[in-house]
Amino acid sequence: MLLKKILDFYIKSSLHVALSAYALVCMTMYFFNISENFEVKAFAFFGTIVGYNFVKYDALARLNKINIKKELRLIIILSIFSALACLYYFLKLQWITKSLGMVFFVLVLLYTLPFFPNKQNARNWKGIKIYIVSLCWVGVTVILPLINAKVGFTLDVLLMSIQRFILIFVLVLIFEIIDINTDDPHLQTVPQQIGVEKTKFLGYMLLMVLLLLEFLYHTNQHYIPLAFKFIVSGSIAIFLYFANQNRSRYYASFWVEAIPIFWWLLLIFLS
Repeated sequence: MLLKKILDFYIKSSLHVALSAYALVCMTMYFFNISENFEVKAFAFFGTIVGYNFVKYDALARLNKINIKKELRLIIILSIFSALACLYYFLKLQWITKSLGMVFFVLVLLYTLPFFPNKQNARNWKGIKIYIVSLCWVGVTVILPLINAKVGFTLDVLLMSIQRFILIFVLVLIFEIIDINTDDPHLQTVPQQIGVEKTKFLGYMLLMVLLLLEFLYHTNQHYIPLAFKFIVSGSIAIFLYFANQNRSRYYASFWVEAIPIFWWLLLIFLS
């Protein structure tokens, strides 16, 4: 079916997760009243496509474990175009933003490539995957937009960084629950270490922390976004509750990753 093929390509090519990154950058800029800065949003969008496709397909391609089919060729073409676009918008950023951008680029390389002979990449280090992913998302969707807009480090910046880390951490927990039977036991993901039920409980507690942190913001402008945080946290809690290893790949790869997009669209609609 043509529609299913288009949807599969949209997900596999990382366009969906890139749109989520774009949405989170928009949310950061909205909360801090930053004027339109398309360069940062475009850099995050195209950089996410390149980073995720590099992580997903690099090892397979290098080890020649897959045949380059038509769909993969299209993904490679899209990734090359995205890399060029990412470089173009990277050159338009502030110099300090470029420097921090390179730091997160190195993290992606560390996550993907084995830098030492006979050693595994960071993606396969026990229990560390979820922290690297969450940290990279904080960097790209919070730190880079604020640094590029010359927003100084304040309590509000720290709070948003922590909240964003929690948000991504809990979203990744849903993926890890669904993939518990297929993930290599050596990865020692959170569900593999403490079990599914305790992982869900951990997720609920973290979401509560996310909401409580909202009351610590220095500026009153965050009382309205508190409603949005309740909505997005409630949505994540529902997806977390129903997450299990028998869910289809669309459950996490489409619906869960769409939560930041829906959050952003809701804000646009109500504004």
